[in-house]
Amino acid sequence: MTRLSVQLTFRGDLPFFLRSKVASIERRLSERTSVKDIIEACGVPHTEVDLILVNGCPVDFSHVIGSEVKLEIIPVEPGRVTSFPENRLQVRDLRSFVADGHLGKLVRDLRLLGIDVVYDRAAEDRQLVQVATQESRAHLTRDRRHLMHSAVQHGYYLRSQNSLEQTVAVLGRFNLDRVLTPFTRCLRCNAVLEPARKHEVIGQLEPLTKIYYEEFRRCRGCGQVYWSGSHFKKLQSRIETIRSRLTSESTK
Repeated sequence: MTRLSVQLTFRGDLPFFLRSKVASIERRLSERTSVKDIIEACGVPHTEVDLILVNGCPVDFSHVIGSEVKLEIIPVEPGRVTSFPENRLQVRDLRSFVADGHLGKLVRDLRLLGIDVVYDRAAEDRQLVQVATQESRAHLTRDRRHLMHSAVQHGYYLRSQNSLEQTVAVLGRFNLDRVLTPFTRCLRCNAVLEPARKHEVIGQLEPLTKIYYEEFRRCRGCGQVYWSGSHFKKLQSRIETIRSRLTSESTK
């Protein structure tokens, strides 16, 4: 096959992944190649691509390029999708996740807000991919190689290393702002919390806690007991900060 030239234009923030950081680049092919392979060869994970246009017409990841064409690659767009809604490639309304081992602060934020996040600091890459695939979870990571795995269908690459910015980005990417249920999930093991009577957890309480507190919740998984102690105001403040940042981002 004669070598052919493919012109690619990456929209939105997708140039973030390109070595040159330039939105429009050229790739030369020596054989017929799927658009997924072409895009990921440029450094952009398929989980970040929501729409692909070949000479203006929408295609999916399996579409094979065998002639000189122009590709336009569009990321997940905030707000309402107006162009080619039926050809969008990503699911925005996912409600369960698996996170890489170095994202502990993000995981704590999400669980604090009631979001289901599987997390094991010691998990290997293959285990993360397996959980994401078998349980239909979106993979949260700062390693783009994880998201390029063919088995991974849903995921998000965290641009920032700041946990607050990461949390706001995940909430916005997956439309989670309307489904937040703070203080309903265990921060340690991710299981759901349930109301517990004081006499049921009395053996797990410190002396002063026994005196001053009457309402408790207990984790269905690990048995951790929660109450509105001095730490509660700090957690409430964190939630308010996240909500405020999320509102600010949505109005930009």
